[in-house]
Amino acid sequence: MSVWSTSGGLDPGKTFKAKGDTTLYKRSHQCKMSQSGDDLHSSQYLSWRKLHLSRAKLKASSKTSALLSGFAMVAMVELQLQTPMTIPSSVLVVFAIITTLLVAVHMLALMISTCILPNIEAICNLDAIGLVHESPHERLHWYIETAWAFSTLLGLLLFLAEIAILCWVKFYDINKTAAWSASVVLIPILFVFLAFAIHFYRSLVAHKYEMTVSGIRELERLKEQIEQGDIEHNRVNGVNDLLSGVHIV
Repeated sequence: MSVWSTSGGLDPGKTFKAKGDTTLYKRSHQCKMSQSGDDLHSSQYLSWRKLHLSRAKLKASSKTSALLSGFAMVAMVELQLQTPMTIPSSVLVVFAIITTLLVAVHMLALMISTCILPNIEAICNLDAIGLVHESPHERLHWYIETAWAFSTLLGLLLFLAEIAILCWVKFYDINKTAAWSASVVLIPILFVFLAFAIHFYRSLVAHKYEMTVSGIRELERLKEQIEQGDIEHNRVNGVNDLLSGVHIV
């Protein structure tokens, strides 16, 4: 009679299930490793956070750039000028320059996002913090920030200017008051936009500074604890050496 035919024998299905459960446990443990308190200040966890931040920036810049560049192209193509044209040539030149800059800036941001985002998505979808060093987000940090700035800051400013000059081109022959009204309305909006951008970046820099100072204080506290532990260890060793050198008569 075979030993494996008893109830205590090995079941291939159960063995495979046990291996699958072990694999799932290891994967789950690896995915949740970054949530433990011991790994919050590690270099891998900080790089993992930067990875997700870069991913979010590239996604936002790609969507914004594709949308606004499409609007600019449609505005330029669908614009119809009257044949007896009284629009100054300087207005048309400014309109052509702003439209070209708007499309070029957003296309550059879209190209950077399209090239870098798949490499970051491949690492993020694995949910493995140990593979964060394989992502190019650290090396291509300046390209990511350039795409983010072109899409959100410079691109939006050019889009506001595009709206203003488009109103002049569209309404100059019909009603100059409408063109002036659009410019008057856009001027305070432009100031509000710039004020928010400056306030946002200053707040972001202040937050990063506070987090850096907090990290430095934590490192100094750990250094003091380590030094205090070394002093206590040396003191204990000195007492033990003294006691071992005493001879009982």
